[in-house]
Amino acid sequence: MTYTVAVVGAGPDPENPTVEGFAMGYRHAESFENDDRCEVVACADIVPENAQAFGRTFDLPEENLFEDYEAMLDAVEPDIVTVAVPPAIHEDVVVDCARSGVVSAIHAEKPMAHTWGSAQRMAQACWRRDVQLTFNRQRRFGKPFREAKRLIDDGEIGDLQRIETTWSDLYDTGAHTIDLTGMFAGEAEPEWVIAQIDYREEDVRFGMHQENQAWALWEYETGVQGVISGGEGGDFADAAHVIRGTEGEIRIDSETGNMLEIRRAGDGAWETIDVDGEDLHGANAEGRQYGSEYIDRAASEVVDALEAGRDSELGAKNGLKTAEIIFGAYESARKRGRVDFPLDAEDNAFEALVEAGELEYVPESAASETDD
Repeated sequence: MTYTVAVVGAGPDPENPTVEGFAMGYRHAESFENDDRCEVVACADIVPENAQAFGRTFDLPEENLFEDYEAMLDAVEPDIVTVAVPPAIHEDVVVDCARSGVVSAIHAEKPMAHTWGSAQRMAQACWRRDVQLTFNRQRRFGKPFREAKRLIDDGEIGDLQRIETTWSDLYDTGAHTIDLTGMFAGEAEPEWVIAQIDYREEDVRFGMHQENQAWALWEYETGVQGVISGGEGGDFADAAHVIRGTEGEIRIDSETGNMLEIRRAGDGAWETIDVDGEDLHGANAEGRQYGSEYIDRAASEVVDALEAGRDSELGAKNGLKTAEIIFGAYESARKRGRVDFPLDAEDNAFEALVEAGELEYVPESAASETDD
């Protein structure tokens, strides 16, 4: 069977990607096209020039280029829709696709949503209609991470205790790293989070504010803990990821220059694990954009799960765990205390704090109200 694929949100020139979207529609489409089971057949973008440029790249007929994605769904009836629009628009597009009655699977770019309530509504809409919903957290298919997971599962470091991450942020790339922490921890349910954020210089990506510095600690139902330090002061560990067990530890992207290494209890030496030259973001494939291979693997996982009728590891179930930790961390900063799950705050506490002028950075709207 050939699955027809349609893209919502082509984005601007892929040769000049920006924080407005990184032209991920092109990258999604390329990866589905690289799967022999798929054919990209249509595109929708509210900017006609973007859709036309996308159509030329993928040799789409003019009649399959749309401004309105609902018109595209009616006309083309795609099997799979891939969504590469800003997070604040995810819910509208995903819910409309699920309700269309023609779509079997929806694959959206991360972050999952702009609020916790939105993330839950998307998942519920797809579950009710038996539509597969996945998110492009492709790094979990990289060899450094897969091999680290294998070492954990094989008991090479004893019982898993804690995963430490040093990264740039919670919301954007944190959507990857917190997802990876969940994978290492066996996709366990998170139970609580405590966090703090700092925001003194404006940073807006994908239409959302991005904290300048963040610290979060959370615990899963198994007792395994995750911790992330992002932004300034984010180099508290000697690797991007440090995975600690009762009988050893694993480092990914360590300061020694090794991408993956392990040190077992009683052995002072670090052993380098071969990952075929892959790193945190991807592999350097000739003639393709860096990182494309990981997105290829994510696209194949979407189709594999659809064909098998199984839950995808990229699915909403795991996506909600990551989103709950992120939005729970923001809520912890707002309430100045630990947040126990399930999270009962529907909004995005960080955005609310920014708009209220309660952080060091004060938006113009809040400043005007203060002046008045």
